[in-house]
Amino acid sequence: MAAAAEGSVLLFPSTSSASARVEAVVVFNICDSYVRRPDQAERVIGTLLGSVLPDGTVHVRNSYVVPHGESADQVALDIEYHHNMYASHHKVNPKEVIVGWFSTGFGISGGSTLIHDFYSREVQNPIHLTVDTGFTRGDASIKAYISSNLSLGDRHLAAQFQEIPLDLRMLEAGKVGYDILKSTIVEKLPNDLEGMESSMEKLYVLIDEIYKYVDDVVEGRVAPDNKIGRFIADTVASMPKLSPAAFDKLFSDRIQDNLALVYLSSITRTQISIAEKLNTAAQIL
Repeated sequence: MAAAAEGSVLLFPSTSSASARVEAVVVFNICDSYVRRPDQAERVIGTLLGSVLPDGTVHVRNSYVVPHGESADQVALDIEYHHNMYASHHKVNPKEVIVGWFSTGFGISGGSTLIHDFYSREVQNPIHLTVDTGFTRGDASIKAYISSNLSLGDRHLAAQFQEIPLDLRMLEAGKVGYDILKSTIVEKLPNDLEGMESSMEKLYVLIDEIYKYVDDVVEGRVAPDNKIGRFIADTVASMPKLSPAAFDKLFSDRIQDNLALVYLSSITRTQISIAEKLNTAAQIL
């Protein structure tokens, strides 16, 4: 598909009840695609897959890149590639359908209107996800938008993009990786123990905040909130009742299991490296 860029793009604060939920793997896929992009490409675009929840929230669970070319006055998408990739993904997981598209970079551009028009023909009310891989404002900001046409009579004036609430759903391991992506300078990737240490430090801070909130409520400094109280009660009730000694043993056993896996992986890599060198030497001789 090739089309000339025309019209204007307007950004408005959200007045819609729509919202989006994005899994961490989608963000990682987009960042990886940006790193592997062709040298001449300034940004990467692609398709978002997922489903619409009963409350109307768009749940994005997967993504893939769509080859494209763009200049100052036109955009070209490889539609056949897009349809082939979607057919392949749909065979593996029929519950994941097209829910929108993504692009790297900060904010909305004129070419985004044309691309959004294409996805509007693929699915009703697609969302547009932007990932600022250029760290324009110091971190990898992620935003979600919906679009509608702004018209005066029969005359189309502009595309009206509205930012919608975005919920990044991450497990603790995903949060550690995302924190690394948000930083422009990383000396080294953390190992399993360092990642666990970082997670425990964050958990300790959260527990301190809960203690402070409960003390403030008991002392009358803060008005009680029944929802927060029930959430704290459910969380405490879900914790297994373990003695300190049993917890220490369970934690130590898990650490030793992780260290054993690291050791075995290191031995395997060493054996593979030795086998490759012996094979190369045998071929030379």
